[in-house]
Amino acid sequence: MKRLDPQVIADLKARLKRVEGQARGLQKMLDEARSCEDVLTQLSAMRSAIGAIASILMVENLEACLLDGKDDPSAQETIARAKRLFAGFVR
Repeated sequence: MKRLDPQVIADLKARLKRVEGQARGLQKMLDEARSCEDVLTQLSAMRSAIGAIASILMVENLEACLLDGKDDPSAQETIARAKRLFAGFVR
């Protein structure tokens, strides 16, 4: 995989830290014998966060593969539109 933009990497790392916090929160919830509904709600949020991370990685990798070092403004704009469309769809 091509090297991701540093800003994208920073965003992904921040998202992963939040997921890490959610995982710790889940462990605490289990220790506290919280309700199944509460635990499942938190698991659902965690799954959504992981899905968002995966979507970002897929889109960024797609862009890198399609452009592959090309400096074609038309192709870059087409990919930017596709990224916006995809990002809006998966949310």
